[in-house]
Amino acid sequence: MDDPQLRELLDFFGLSWKGYRRVRKGVKKRITRFMSQKELPGMPELLSALGADDSMQRQVENLLNISISRFFRDRGLWQTLENSLLPAILARPTQEIKVWSGGCARGEEAYSVKILWERVTKNILHPPRLEVWASDMNPVFLNKAQAGIYSQSSLKEVPAEIRKAYFYPVQGDDWAISASIKEGIFWKVHHLLSDPPPWTGFEIIFLRNTLLTYYIQERQVPALGRVISALNRGGFLIIGSHEKLPRDFRGLEPAFHPSCIFQKVDRLEGKYEF
Repeated sequence: MDDPQLRELLDFFGLSWKGYRRVRKGVKKRITRFMSQKELPGMPELLSALGADDSMQRQVENLLNISISRFFRDRGLWQTLENSLLPAILARPTQEIKVWSGGCARGEEAYSVKILWERVTKNILHPPRLEVWASDMNPVFLNKAQAGIYSQSSLKEVPAEIRKAYFYPVQGDDWAISASIKEGIFWKVHHLLSDPPPWTGFEIIFLRNTLLTYYIQERQVPALGRVISALNRGGFLIIGSHEKLPRDFRGLEPAFHPSCIFQKVDRLEGKYEF
């Protein structure tokens, strides 16, 4: 499969070539293998089959799904969460805090949130209850996330004391997350582009390296509006360190450092309506 053929497939799903350019080698292998299994000789045949079969569309879209992640990815962000953002939220009078990890892949981000929460609240007598929702369109990823077993490479940014406290070694070089960290996480199959948010009333929504990286802007905007509708006023949206909000998007203001953290203001307004 060459680049123009892959671009045809990405166009079919409203996906961004820019987002896939650096990871296209692995994507091509998965799609080529699928085409061979289905005895589809070329891209015209695949696109024709996709147009006639919704089930096949879901299969191929899952094959296009990217799962690159690791615990505490982008350490500067997690330091800001620990030192500034979470203490600001804990200063509010509330009994429950909800966090959503959108496009959670294999769950490293959701588990990182739980670990950080335990560390931040360990000296608080009666901390608010934390509820984490973790969603992804690919059920295979969610099954792996719920199993909670990770390779050494997923833990390369985990400090030694955290690894000792919250992980234990299993077969080979793999590590398993402790049972206590699994508590209070709700896993859900969810498509960011088409499904309504899995819940409402979130104080923090992680939307990192998913919607704003892999989809074209025409598909980003309405989906982003739905995501933000689930965020409390004054809540925080966190995007990838190299991502940007769509041009002229209103309703969010930069908050804290790094610049990937935004706070929801009173209203969503501007050229887009949701």
